[in-house]
Amino acid sequence: LHREGRRFEPVTAHHGLCILQTKEGSSGVDLQLDGKTALVLGASRGLGRAIAESLGQEGAQVITVARSGESAGGVHHITADLDDPAAPAAIIAAVRNAGRPVDILVLNSGGPPTGSAADTTPADFAAVMDRMFNAQLTIAQAFLPQMRERGFGRILAVASTSVVTPIPGLVLSNAVRAMLASWCKTLATEVAADGVTVNLLLPGQIATDRLTSLHAAMAQRSGMTSEEMTARSLAAIPARRLGRPEEFGDMAAFLASPRAGYVTGCAVRVDGGLTATL
Repeated sequence: LHREGRRFEPVTAHHGLCILQTKEGSSGVDLQLDGKTALVLGASRGLGRAIAESLGQEGAQVITVARSGESAGGVHHITADLDDPAAPAAIIAAVRNAGRPVDILVLNSGGPPTGSAADTTPADFAAVMDRMFNAQLTIAQAFLPQMRERGFGRILAVASTSVVTPIPGLVLSNAVRAMLASWCKTLATEVAADGVTVNLLLPGQIATDRLTSLHAAMAQRSGMTSEEMTARSLAAIPARRLGRPEEFGDMAAFLASPRAGYVTGCAVRVDGGLTATL
């Protein structure tokens, strides 16, 4: 038995049973990402880098974007800062000049500063809007028409579990990511019939530099050490550990694949059970 497109060797028969054997060095499920081109924003470190690496390991051709010149190993790297209003146009032009149609778009940006709702000003919101919303909207709208024409596209937005349950002290992230989430949900219903899916990824406490800095800021406000804050966070997670970036990246790779073609308009939590709502 051989199934086209699957990474299976021919099976052997034993007492009437068919035994499938995966090829050495491959996973049991082919995500069918060979030949797909992915554009990943914020890909030099953290969750963005993890997504870029997982997509690349599954055969996608990855174009990475980051403020630094450090690449996550993709086929092409674009240095751009999403805080710069000119960055979206430069990114779009660079991708088009590379001659690669974008099949998969990962919307991701660095997180904003911490702050309370009572003290955060309109100017504080304006300072992060370009990076966290306007730039991502512009880039998505640039590549969306071609996805619809080809009958295949994947848009993934990295948000936060704060979309479901706002996190104290992170009002900028809570509010702006909720706006991005609502836009994604609305877009998903508009483009589903064209073979384009739009989903949110909601990371919980994943072991990244961003989480370390958040724990340090929260500890300072609470009069605790960073270690005490981390221990308190772990105690609240049913899995009793931090998530690994590669776990998050692998979920993104699945949602970006043709195999997830019937999954759209969803907010997928990768949080070890932390979020207390259904």
